[in-house]
Amino acid sequence: MRAGNAILAVLLLAGPGRAEPDSGYRSPATLVADVQGQRLYVAEYTARRIAVVGLAGLNVLQEIALPERPNGLVLSADGTRLYVTAGAASGSVQIIDTAKGAVTGAIAAGYTPMAPVLSRDGGTLYVSNRHNNNVSVIDLRSKTEVARIPVKREPDAAGLSADGNLLFVANQLPAGPASAAHVAAVVSVIDTRPRRVTGEIVLPDGSTGLRGLCFSPDGRFVYLTHLLARYRLPATQIERGWIQTNAVSVIDAARGKLVSTFLLDDINMGAANPWGVACTEDGKYLCVAHAGTHEVSVIDRLALHRKLEAASRGAAVSDVSAEAAGVENDLAFLTGIRTRVPLLGNGPRGIVAAGASLYTAEYFTGSLGIIGLSSGGHLAARSVPLGETVAPSAERRGEMLFHDAQHAMEKWLSCASCHQNEGRPDGLNWDLLLDAVGNPKNTKSLLLAHQTPPTTVTGIRPNAEASVRSGLRNIEFADRPEEEAQAIDAYLKSLQPLPSPRLENGRLSASAERGKKLFGASGCPQCHAGRLRTGLEKYNVGTGRGREKETAFDTPTLIEVWRTGPYLHDGRAATILDVFNGRDSGPVHGLRSKLREREIRDLAAFILSL
Repeated sequence: MRAGNAILAVLLLAGPGRAEPDSGYRSPATLVADVQGQRLYVAEYTARRIAVVGLAGLNVLQEIALPERPNGLVLSADGTRLYVTAGAASGSVQIIDTAKGAVTGAIAAGYTPMAPVLSRDGGTLYVSNRHNNNVSVIDLRSKTEVARIPVKREPDAAGLSADGNLLFVANQLPAGPASAAHVAAVVSVIDTRPRRVTGEIVLPDGSTGLRGLCFSPDGRFVYLTHLLARYRLPATQIERGWIQTNAVSVIDAARGKLVSTFLLDDINMGAANPWGVACTEDGKYLCVAHAGTHEVSVIDRLALHRKLEAASRGAAVSDVSAEAAGVENDLAFLTGIRTRVPLLGNGPRGIVAAGASLYTAEYFTGSLGIIGLSSGGHLAARSVPLGETVAPSAERRGEMLFHDAQHAMEKWLSCASCHQNEGRPDGLNWDLLLDAVGNPKNTKSLLLAHQTPPTTVTGIRPNAEASVRSGLRNIEFADRPEEEAQAIDAYLKSLQPLPSPRLENGRLSASAERGKKLFGASGCPQCHAGRLRTGLEKYNVGTGRGREKETAFDTPTLIEVWRTGPYLHDGRAATILDVFNGRDSGPVHGLRSKLREREIRDLAAFILSL
């Protein structure tokens, strides 16, 4: 094993109880406006606080400290209480009295709670627990969680229908095998009365990275931002969205049906990594923040729907869109009805409309982007810092570059387009031409990539440094300075594993304890050795198919494997149990003839606890 003490230190320092040092960065991630249009509440993620901004003077009136990093905000109808989802493994809802400007209570929630949504009567709060794959139902009168509703995979955004009966939950990542005929994330539709999922809205093939969700002011439509990956094509070029496109899906809220998906990109210019989405109060504009290209799309919403309706009737609204099915491939669909407004800040995420202006949280510059809409003429943005700025470290600079599509050819994508959520995978198979054409491989997590050479599924690259530079050159088609690649290296090396949601009070469950013994007895440590759970070698484990039948694959680390499915080199196994029980799992991983069903489940419980 080639892992040294420095590698072990990474894991020892990354325990669930480790307090992260104050970086000095603000990192505004999401925001909400009061109904009077007088104040904005801005969640400063890395600073662990809420900034209260007065809109009249665009100045910070107050800063409210939080015990954990805030992920989401919702304001009560009367504006007296702000509910903040915060934290990771021990998530909570922090209750802020807006008059006092102080936290007055907290309610336990799930793992990485986010996207809080209030019921119409203000008595119930719905919270999406990303790493539990469920939604908490919290009774605010008793301040207790009364139910958890399972959803698909990593819920990231949510919204409630006008009558309060349906909760639409955007699952960020696809679930199931990556080798399926259709691979896409879904929207879970929850009926709030029986508190269960009553439907799933399947998005177009390649939909992943669901980030933002909002309703039209009249409640008729749901708008959802996401990536639309062209992963079935070999990555031979990047022009015209060959690898990655960026989209909004429109859902009929009453019917719970997908109306259409349209592209935010232009023919020769991508609009990478759409994040927050909002409608203006009068319903005139639909606005989308582009985290990768640092801009906002301002779309004539009524014209958009006229165009979608015409396409649904078979009318030719462009050279591509002569029918509804053509819209999701039409890079000219928004021509004439959308303005792309460049921002002065970096990394816009959350966006909100208040009065005649748009406000967006500029994550990496610690600022607030403002676009006035009342003039009716040329739209321009300004940026207001939320406080003193801190010079970025090498790690922070690398994080900015990792998410930045400005340096990619035509701004189609960034590293984070495929390696979402701090370098974790998108759940898709990609044909990146690393080892010939026509043998796509599942996206790998970049956690511990620099500590576990070689990289890529078949170990083509000797180390992560080589992969970073190859990615910039051969996927983003960019020729970037060496210092930028070094900064990305520094960022990736700083990533730390999260504790598994399978742990019970930080410890292995009884099932996982039994699985730990089976892990050793079954010979798993021969390949998945040591604290890194990999011996850093390649093996032919019998899972190759066709011309790859005799291929040796790099042994992946099992650290944080609970969040990196699907599994095997081509993502054919949706779960760890599928790895062990699959018909073509090979002689090493196929355990049906060696272990009883309960033993296989115990072994899986241990592996998913790492």
